[in-house]
Amino acid sequence: MTDGTRRAGTEGSQTSAMQSPLAWALLGLVIEQPSYGYELAQRFRRVYGEALGLSYRTNIYRPLEILHKHALIEEAPADEEAPAPNRLPKPHYRATEQGVRAYEHWLLAQLEEERHRQRLFARQLAMLEPHMALQVIDRYEEECLADADDPAPAESEREGVAARLADEEEHLAIEARLSWIRYARHELAALIEERPRGAEAE
Repeated sequence: MTDGTRRAGTEGSQTSAMQSPLAWALLGLVIEQPSYGYELAQRFRRVYGEALGLSYRTNIYRPLEILHKHALIEEAPADEEAPAPNRLPKPHYRATEQGVRAYEHWLLAQLEEERHRQRLFARQLAMLEPHMALQVIDRYEEECLADADDPAPAESEREGVAARLADEEEHLAIEARLSWIRYARHELAALIEERPRGAEAE
């Protein structure tokens, strides 16, 4: 087994073992900029907004523990002045090389999972009677049109790029879904027209 194969296997096992979406999102923030818990919690809310809920700042520490346990992040010396008397220094976290590779692997796995969900949705939709499937399509279209979020203010160059990439991906994805919805409606309507009158009531 080559080193590259071993690395790919390790990254794949890390992706399978760590199921917390909060932890993966947090890992991305640590990759962008090493930091400590409180600052990461602030950036988390600013970058991910309502897409990933984080109700209390203390919630950030459980995902940090998970990342540390899987050796995806490590503690690093903080570039700051000595802490005040009777206060412990804030632990700073940085991503390991293994963490960066695992994050890349996880991103690609998410794309494949999304494609799988879309294919599965299309096949399962076809199991309904055409009139019922059209009702589902109507609700799906309503949700697609309501999906657009207002962009959050960016405080760094990479946050700005992240916001623009997310906005454009969402815009193109909604266009693609609406195009598919038009196609699905056409196919279902054609199926209804081809059926003998009263056939769906049998």
